[in-house]
Amino acid sequence: MREKFDLKKILESFNKIKIGVVGDLMLDDYIIGSVDRISPEAPVPVVNVKEERFVLGGAANVVNNLSVLGAKTLCFGVIGEDPNGDRLLKTFNDKGIDASGIIRTKDIPTIVKRRILAGNQQLLRIDWEKASPISKELEDELLDNFISKIDSLDAIILSDYDKGVLTPRVAKEIVRICKEKNKIVTVDPKPKNALNYVGATSMTPNRKEAMECLGKSNVTDFEKLGVELKETLKLDNLLLTRSEEGMSLFLDKVINIPTFAKEVYDVTGAGDTVISVFTLASAAGVDWHEAAKIANTAAGVVVGKMGTSTVTKEEILEFYNQIYERWECHNA
Repeated sequence: MREKFDLKKILESFNKIKIGVVGDLMLDDYIIGSVDRISPEAPVPVVNVKEERFVLGGAANVVNNLSVLGAKTLCFGVIGEDPNGDRLLKTFNDKGIDASGIIRTKDIPTIVKRRILAGNQQLLRIDWEKASPISKELEDELLDNFISKIDSLDAIILSDYDKGVLTPRVAKEIVRICKEKNKIVTVDPKPKNALNYVGATSMTPNRKEAMECLGKSNVTDFEKLGVELKETLKLDNLLLTRSEEGMSLFLDKVINIPTFAKEVYDVTGAGDTVISVFTLASAAGVDWHEAAKIANTAAGVVVGKMGTSTVTKEEILEFYNQIYERWECHNA
């Protein structure tokens, strides 16, 4: 058995890492209450509201995950000149997140996804968004901001929710710049945009997304699927998430990592946690296999929480120590 590496030391080193996140910034609004009756006006439940809370969502949740883990984070994106944009920036400021790469415009509203929950069940979701590509002028400004900051970053995450920030030009240019500067660039993609990320360091799709990236359906051989996607997009590696079956890391060989989750309550934002921890661990000097194991551990914690959530260093360390021997035995 290989000697166990010092995870605590790795987690402590996160504070020295600076990650740039480019993508579609959102707010998640949770209205939480109880249902005791059906409305007399229509056959719908009446929610008696007990609590409302706003949390960072979309690419902003990636930023939040990194911030909670102690990383210095620089955010790039486009939000509206509206009260929700004010709320998002205040949240970043309160958390000490560098929002100097964010552009505000009157033409695009800040994206908000409102979820109404009762009894740990989501009853309804309401979205405020204008999902269309940003203008050439906004592309120019975003890329200028990025180029001015790239030398200060250890790695870059592209968080694509297909809401318009990561246009083909922006995505391709950022990947090109990162390769030129020898910077890690990882991608959480929307399948329809996969070809915009040719040459990235890594990508973290789930199995369904991986099939859609290649225009396939009902693929049963996930190893063949991952190899083809890695080669098609000319990635250094690929981390394929497979729900209850775990993850598979595609390097020169395929490494399968089993799932260990405390209990699954909500998978919202789990992909954001995976790419955040995977990228951060690699930027901290961990090899890609260990980075995937740490990311898998983090995902196992966060799916046990309701709503868009983050994971702490302490939670990762505690859960990793619980599962380490089982993990090693599985891969022996």
